[in-house]
Amino acid sequence: MGKHSGPRRRIVAPAMPAAACALFLALTGCTGSPSSPGTAATPGGPNTSGQSQAPAPGGQGTPRSPEVLQKLDVGLQLPWSIVFLPNGTAVVSERDSATIKSIRDGQATTIGEVSGVVPGGEGGLLGLALSPAFETDHWLYAYFTSAADNRIARMRLDELAGGGLALGDPEVIFSGISKASTHNGGRIRFGPDGFLYVGTGDSQRREQPQDTNALGGKILRLTPEGRPAPGNPFGDNPVYSYGHRNVQGLAWDGEGRLWASEFGPDVDDELNLITPGGNYGWPTVTGAPGRSGLIDAKVVWPSTADASPSGLEIAGGVAYTGALRGQRLWTVPLNGDSAGTPVAYFTGQYGRLRDVARAPDGTLWVVSNNKNPDFALILRPGS
Repeated sequence: MGKHSGPRRRIVAPAMPAAACALFLALTGCTGSPSSPGTAATPGGPNTSGQSQAPAPGGQGTPRSPEVLQKLDVGLQLPWSIVFLPNGTAVVSERDSATIKSIRDGQATTIGEVSGVVPGGEGGLLGLALSPAFETDHWLYAYFTSAADNRIARMRLDELAGGGLALGDPEVIFSGISKASTHNGGRIRFGPDGFLYVGTGDSQRREQPQDTNALGGKILRLTPEGRPAPGNPFGDNPVYSYGHRNVQGLAWDGEGRLWASEFGPDVDDELNLITPGGNYGWPTVTGAPGRSGLIDAKVVWPSTADASPSGLEIAGGVAYTGALRGQRLWTVPLNGDSAGTPVAYFTGQYGRLRDVARAPDGTLWVVSNNKNPDFALILRPGS
């Protein structure tokens, strides 16, 4: 995750040991009572593990823990991102192998390897996104680390006559995002407006996040061809928001508002509501200090040992984010532009959780990141 020095406000609890194996979780958002009250965040208490900057009554209640239905062994290695084809097939990126795999009917199949990927540290084959017009154009987008930089390419993903999938050669559409051993960002998603949103990291270059002419420490907004999207806040510039440290989660709520999860340094992981042209403070501040001209986080986890949030999804008015060091799934009820109190599930049970994505059938899949063969848990949501 690349925790490095920065503004300090409290002592960080020691990191929890990684679980023995990686996983997939499938679940959907819902509300109700937590099944494991001891994992819930308790803002303001002596054992605080999550702190909401919005009043708890503004949320939609406490999300209910899903029910585990089945465990499937699918044998992935360091999965980073997951997307779903219209027919429900899951497509997964593996960071270090640069391999893209599919999962269908409980079986994982290698589709192909993305050329030009140079893994190392936190870099490699990272985020995936499907074109909004995938059924006609068959474009699969990937964010990856090359020898020179972090970049975005698109590849054809075609169905073969026998039901398999074929991966075409990558066509680079955007490059020049700075790389490092840590803080590479990497999440990409198409928004409701049809444009591609990109979460980048500061790549250990602390001067970049406050420079709107630099690509590091930003959320970018691009056309499907890789140009700055029309209507961006800084003119013919891909930057959509700035002052970020390392964005690895992007998701939209039911009203089309963009939320993002972000790593803090050794304190203050964040869930942010994104405003076009907004400055989120890094490296000047972290969390929600109420500084004029800077946008406060909606949720702050003071201890990165409890969170270190990566992938993000929103379903049923609840934001779900996978925690790496925290080794748990955080749920945050949302109400308009307010966020309620975070509640954690599966604490320490499945290790580091990397991505969360919603499948066409309404379930959510959560992929882990434990450097061991992965398995799948299929979960029934609460009502």
